[in-house]
Amino acid sequence: MRDRLKAFLLHLLFSLCVAFVTIFIIYFVWYPMPLAKATGVTNIFLLLLFIDVSIGPVITFIVYKKNKKTLKFDLVVIVILQFCALVYGVWTVYQGKPAWLVFNADRADIVRINEIDLRKIDKAKNEYKSPSLFFPQWVAAKQSGDINERNKITFEAVFSGVDIAQRPELYTSLDSSKKEIRSKLLALSDLYQYNDKAEVEVILYQYPKADAYLPLKANAIDMVVLMNKEKAEVIKIVDLRPWN
Repeated sequence: MRDRLKAFLLHLLFSLCVAFVTIFIIYFVWYPMPLAKATGVTNIFLLLLFIDVSIGPVITFIVYKKNKKTLKFDLVVIVILQFCALVYGVWTVYQGKPAWLVFNADRADIVRINEIDLRKIDKAKNEYKSPSLFFPQWVAAKQSGDINERNKITFEAVFSGVDIAQRPELYTSLDSSKKEIRSKLLALSDLYQYNDKAEVEVILYQYPKADAYLPLKANAIDMVVLMNKEKAEVIKIVDLRPWN
């Protein structure tokens, strides 16, 4: 029993180390807070991670027997299965990670990897053809100059949910869209209509350069992008509601 417990604890320690590395990547690189909350990834990811971390050591505890002839083989199989389960879970989370943060008309949209429309990716600028493996990137999306194409995009946005924010061929830099961004910025005082006053004041105190905001549309919880109006510059995404 002592040998089994020792094997269990060693396997658990190794699994926890891998888990902490994975958590760092997810919450500080792929889904920097508060994007994890905005996209609703936390519950799914933590459940997958808990299952993966716990199952391996438990199976090790069950099968471990010091003088067992097939012990090495059994342990190798357990580690391989655990690794495959972890890779599958991480890959699933990666596919849902925010790839682009897109200024779209009068708001910002979170576009996840699995939401990118690749049909005309060859027409996109090189820097927008593939998302970063790490942090989400800010861009702006502009309507096509072709009226027929605009009508087609509008039709698809209504009936299939593929809007201009999901189309890399329409991406451009935020710097080239400063005039449009400035015209859509909202007064910070509006946030008091949708949030607790004390909560708003605490957050705004941390970001004194912010003097306007844009709504951030997300698949789970909509949030707020604090902006500097003069520079049309993103200051910080914060966990406040932009509307009712």
